[in-house]
Amino acid sequence: MSSRTTGDRPAPEILTSIESDDWDGRDVTGERHDQVAFVDVDMTEMIDQGAVFSGCAFRRVRFNASRHTDAAFLNCTFTRCNFFDAAFTGCKMVGSEFDGCSFDLLKVDGGDWSFARLSGAELRGVSFTDVRMREADLTGARLEGATLQRADLSGASLRLADLSRCDLRGSDLSSLDPLSVNLRGAVVDLAQAVLIATALGLDVRSG
Repeated sequence: MSSRTTGDRPAPEILTSIESDDWDGRDVTGERHDQVAFVDVDMTEMIDQGAVFSGCAFRRVRFNASRHTDAAFLNCTFTRCNFFDAAFTGCKMVGSEFDGCSFDLLKVDGGDWSFARLSGAELRGVSFTDVRMREADLTGARLEGATLQRADLSGASLRLADLSRCDLRGSDLSSLDPLSVNLRGAVVDLAQAVLIATALGLDVRSG
């Protein structure tokens, strides 16, 4: 058995491993995997309805064009994985950590990504809508041109994040320090504009 460390948090021991396997197009609906290391596994176009992965480690796994609905990846680590054109609908990623992953054309609709660690992640052009991301770590994340609509970002770390041209409408920006991020060309609604202006020390008045 081997153990992992997730940032500064202890992680469950890995009990089994699956290496260099071909899960291309596999239907994992309803399956459960606990404390498994998936290494160099091809999960391209995998279909996932309600599967649960708990305390798992994914290393160099290809999730390209995979579809996940109401699935859970709890306290998992993803290292150098590829999520090209992957879709997650109503999924839980609570406490999971991403390191060196590729997210081109990723689409996330609903679900709970609270406490997820995406610091420094290349998230340009991705889409997150109606997602709960409380206390997520987006420090230094690159979100240029991304969609981040109606996301619950309360308590999230956004320091040094690049939010240029990012569509932020409807998202909770209460923890945003506008002086610590790049907001050039970002799209916000009126309530968010007032919040940002107030955070910059402006006295916003009507009339």
